[in-house]
Amino acid sequence: MKAMVLERPDRIENNPLKLKQVLKPIPFEREIRVKITSCGICRTDLHIIEGELVPHKLPIIPGHQIVGYVELLGKSVTKFRVGDYVGIPWLYKTCGVCKYCKEGRENLCDNALFTGYDVDGGYAEYVVVNENFLYHLPQTYKDIEIAPLLCGGTIGYYAFKSVDSEVNNKIGFFGFGSSAHITLQIARHIGKEVYVVARKERDFELAYELGATWAGKLEALNSQLDSAIVFAPSGEMIVSALEHIRKGGKVVSAGIFATPLPSFDYFHIYPEKTLTSIANVTRDIVKEFLEIANSMKIKTQVTEYELSQANLALSNIKHSKVSGSSVIKI
Repeated sequence: MKAMVLERPDRIENNPLKLKQVLKPIPFEREIRVKITSCGICRTDLHIIEGELVPHKLPIIPGHQIVGYVELLGKSVTKFRVGDYVGIPWLYKTCGVCKYCKEGRENLCDNALFTGYDVDGGYAEYVVVNENFLYHLPQTYKDIEIAPLLCGGTIGYYAFKSVDSEVNNKIGFFGFGSSAHITLQIARHIGKEVYVVARKERDFELAYELGATWAGKLEALNSQLDSAIVFAPSGEMIVSALEHIRKGGKVVSAGIFATPLPSFDYFHIYPEKTLTSIANVTRDIVKEFLEIANSMKIKTQVTEYELSQANLALSNIKHSKVSGSSVIKI
């Protein structure tokens, strides 16, 4: 099968992903082989490829927003049939026995494996996964539409839940990429005011199109917010978010990586401001979000690429040349 393979981390400008012919994976007991039709491109992929996240496996096929169809069943599979429309997100497998798994917080599992990081992912024609970490997808979405929901959507939804959205009305989004433009639609669906901090005019336009109350550059933000989600991988942006929330407010960092936080004064967290992060998502969160996505048609603005263009796609994300989501069409 064809796949884009990373043999060693490097700057994306040096085209570190190479198009290769590799062996088609074989499903073992309780595993399923999926024929991939599309794979969403995530900034996490870029952090892995450029080495900002320490490599867990090399060579590796990145990609963890995978959409396709069940092509082959391993032994003892009971939850899926050949031809089912399915998705595979970031969380590939958990141990089920560590402290966090037993507490119902498998997103923090001590022995978790992640798609496209610990095991080969979706920048390829086929992938194998355990049936317990595979999801039926709503037929109301085309493959390129739903691929960004499998990470950007689920992470954004988890972050939105984490800012205590039931009691907060004015929510700031700092950074406006794939995850933020999906989460904005969820927030607006339940009547929240969303203030978007971004850098590009096209991002402002998309934010307003999707229902933002305000969108603009950081220096123009004059409103005091109830809470904020930081989507940008920037420590400076996290501190700026703290400056713009009210007392008792909360800032949630939604990224897996951020640049170092600069030093900041105590008033940034006083009185009773909270700064936290989220990490991964549980299977229950994925299922809950997919039910919401099925009940409301989320509009994903997608830039589509061929498999061989994965380096270009990631470079465009790094240099803010695209808005919304990017997807590889296999």
